[in-house]
Amino acid sequence: MALSREQMAQRVARELQDGFYVNLGIGIPTLVANYVPPGIEVMLQSENGLLGMGPFPTEAELDPDMINAGKQTVTAISGASIFSSAESFAMIRGGHVDLTVLGAFEVDVEGNIASYMVPGKLVKGMGGAMDLVAGADNIIVTMTHASKHGESKLLERCTLPLTGVACIKRVVTDLAYLEIADGRFWLRERAPGVSVDDIVRLTAGELVVPETVPEMTF
Repeated sequence: MALSREQMAQRVARELQDGFYVNLGIGIPTLVANYVPPGIEVMLQSENGLLGMGPFPTEAELDPDMINAGKQTVTAISGASIFSSAESFAMIRGGHVDLTVLGAFEVDVEGNIASYMVPGKLVKGMGGAMDLVAGADNIIVTMTHASKHGESKLLERCTLPLTGVACIKRVVTDLAYLEIADGRFWLRERAPGVSVDDIVRLTAGELVVPETVPEMTF
């Protein structure tokens, strides 16, 4: 069974390490804030100028002025700070973010990412994604493995305009956890109940499949 958006965020959250400064992109990545593993402290950064973002608020905690880059209401943890977007991007461009989590339309075997534009469709623009892929060495993409029409998003070469080149190393989809190295996708884990054959069928780029592929646990 394919992972839900929440389960994808849970799997990404396992990549967090104690002391990390982490930027969460718009969409599924924002859900990672709800699944920070117990026993570790991370500082979640939002490009609109919040460092120390907490989980999504309950109704009692809701503050319409406290939002993330996607205009969603959020909470702030103890010790959080609020500053201008200019200072936020100085942090990003200066390489001070340990991990970035982004959504994408396509990723290819060279680690290229297309995440902001579909030709012929109205889009909001690239936002901070270009700065994030240029300023971070450690980037995870989370997205569905295939489009709603069943077309693979894990390609030999991206077909859409690129956001960044050779910058993606790990991908968490609704079907699998993969690493990108040596011009190939490497299958590391599969979603519960999802077969290796299903993943192979829906991966257009070259995929290395080890003899044993463990299932994710939740």
